[in-house]
Amino acid sequence: MSTITYVRGDATAPQAKGVKVIAHVCNDLGGWGKGFVVAISKRWPEPEAAFRRWHRERARNDFGLGALQLVQVEPYVWVANLVGQRGIRTGRSTGVPVRYEAMDAALAALGERARELGASVHMPRIGCGLAGGRWELVEPLVTARLVERGVPVTVYDYD
Repeated sequence: MSTITYVRGDATAPQAKGVKVIAHVCNDLGGWGKGFVVAISKRWPEPEAAFRRWHRERARNDFGLGALQLVQVEPYVWVANLVGQRGIRTGRSTGVPVRYEAMDAALAALGERARELGASVHMPRIGCGLAGGRWELVEPLVTARLVERGVPVTVYDYD
């Protein structure tokens, strides 16, 4: 059985041939501006614009915890906005914003779409930065929803 490949580097510059999907976790408030999304926005404006429009029009679409939005940014590169975080951390917050069940649902949808596209998936340790998640809980979700379905996954630890 395949496993997750771990490398040092920038997840916004995936090191692979063929179709690639860069996955990251978003919040359900429509906020975009801290963490890994900053690196995404420096390379491509489309994922942020699409996410903000998706949130703004949420009464008429599937936006919400567990949802997936794929945005094509180059001929062979897509960005996957995974809604897996309830709100954001503030100075008054208790607990962490990550929602593992929502991440699992979004990863399941991503697994289907990645297979349809014949794509590999590239990501930082999603849900483990500002969302406050723990990789030992996220990794099994990535393995079950992507790797075990035959989708190659590379996780990038930024230098």
